[in-house]
Amino acid sequence: MTYPYRDPSRSIEERVADLLPRMTLEDKAGLLFHHATGIGANPAPIGLTAEQMMSDQLMSHFNLLGAGTPREMAELHNRLQEQAAATRLGIPVTLSTDPRHAFTDNPGTAMMAGPFSQWPETLGLAAIDDVELVRRYGDIVRREYLAVGLRVALHPQIDLATEPRWARISGTFGEDADLTSRMAAAYIEGLRGPGEQLGQDSVAAMVKHFPGGGPQKDGEDPHFPYGREQVYPGGFFDYHLKPFKAAIAAGATQVMPYYGMPVGTGHEEVGFGFNKGIITGLLREELGFDGIVCTDWGLLNDGPIMGEMHAARAWGVEHLTPEERALKVLHAGADQIGGEACPELIVEPVRDGRLAESRLDASVTRLLAEKFRLGLFDDRRYVDPDAAEEIVGRADFRTVGEAAQRRSLTLLENRAGVLPLTGRPRLYVEGVDPAVAAEYTDIVTDPAQADLAVLRLNTPYEPRQGLFESFFHAGRLDFDQDRLKQILALLDTVPTAVTIHLERPAVIPEIAERCAVLFAAYGAGDRALLDVLFGRAAPQGRLPFQLPRSMAEVAVGRPDVPQESTDPLYPFGHGLRYAAGSTA
Repeated sequence: MTYPYRDPSRSIEERVADLLPRMTLEDKAGLLFHHATGIGANPAPIGLTAEQMMSDQLMSHFNLLGAGTPREMAELHNRLQEQAAATRLGIPVTLSTDPRHAFTDNPGTAMMAGPFSQWPETLGLAAIDDVELVRRYGDIVRREYLAVGLRVALHPQIDLATEPRWARISGTFGEDADLTSRMAAAYIEGLRGPGEQLGQDSVAAMVKHFPGGGPQKDGEDPHFPYGREQVYPGGFFDYHLKPFKAAIAAGATQVMPYYGMPVGTGHEEVGFGFNKGIITGLLREELGFDGIVCTDWGLLNDGPIMGEMHAARAWGVEHLTPEERALKVLHAGADQIGGEACPELIVEPVRDGRLAESRLDASVTRLLAEKFRLGLFDDRRYVDPDAAEEIVGRADFRTVGEAAQRRSLTLLENRAGVLPLTGRPRLYVEGVDPAVAAEYTDIVTDPAQADLAVLRLNTPYEPRQGLFESFFHAGRLDFDQDRLKQILALLDTVPTAVTIHLERPAVIPEIAERCAVLFAAYGAGDRALLDVLFGRAAPQGRLPFQLPRSMAEVAVGRPDVPQESTDPLYPFGHGLRYAAGSTA
């Protein structure tokens, strides 16, 4: 007998209505949890494999960590789907992923591109400000994800970078709400693919972090207890909502609230994932969002991250038990709890009458409908490993990504028209692969013998002690005196083209004053940079945020206010161009 929910000719509403009453309480509770799983040598980064969570907790949503080959990823996906298909109801697995198409390598936020096409960070796409390019980027991400079975993008990150010290800025589209709104809408449309609605050839976007994770007190991140407070001294709460309104209008079907807790806003001072006024009052009732709300990871239980014990990110509700926290999440209006595998915390309250099963049904209905929309019950249950090898990192995808790297480079200074370079000047390089640079010109090892030095720098930060914390580059944005002295000594020895990777708005007034050339980069390989230096491509980027003139200016700034400085080192939107006819 074929049950109605297995019939693809029926409407999604009919299929959900048929499947829901066939589910046990345990089936429903398992659907409400979304945890990490690994691949290859690290199949159980949380101590459990996806297979174990499927069997023991009846879960079917997993965030894939790590990067295998395209074939390995496709085969893992198919194995999980085979196990799911063999269960009583055959509810398919949904695999999600953090971003994996750029240069960031942080196990808590994004993965290096690996086999996928490599693009600038989203900051770089914002610097280009080309809606069609971002839509095409989303489409290429969609096709590469589909090939290996990734169906939910835990992105785009549409927070606004109004606090320069915040560690998550590189994943944003900058500090301007209108620019971010344009980029977010185009990216979501690219991930959705053909058609006006999510379908079997789509990747669902989980936009984050509602209601905007940028206004962090002192720029600290709420992954950690010292960064739990989100503050709005400038009164710009509504400004940070603009990109989410645009994302909802563009068809986003999933939203993730952040860890932070609002302070001094009139809302309950608890983390956004526990916050009924934010999720139900603001997101669902005021903004009209009826899609899936999935909390950020690890709100309920203390546990290990990269071998270190970390407290649950239960800001404002630290006194509650894990079960009480789970109930507060559901009463707030969230549908899914990220980074946890403990459905028993929901089953028991339903059994003893503290939680109505109808409340679970509302969330299960949303989650099942998404699986049906994505075709996971039908043609999209399995993927082709051979096709995955052909599609992921395809040459034309890489070409477009590398062109975007070049376009994103933002020229801040070009004194005396040094660029573009011509002929074969002698170059001294630091932070650039000499073998790559030698493809373009003659390399010397003594800066005093060079016609020009090329120096690549990273944005400064204050190292933190914990292993997991060390991946979050926060704190001061200026170089310490010893390092600054070394840099300036080179700049005084030879005209120098400085390129600084802006994962945050660096404070570099002395460097800007004494360099010959200054570029901002947001993820660009050495060849992309050298192509622009030698005029084989033109820089087209413009700053997606202000660059502050001093740390004192940063310290007195209000975390929620965009473009606040009246005298920045470089303003939002600054970016020079080469003279006409100076590039090939």
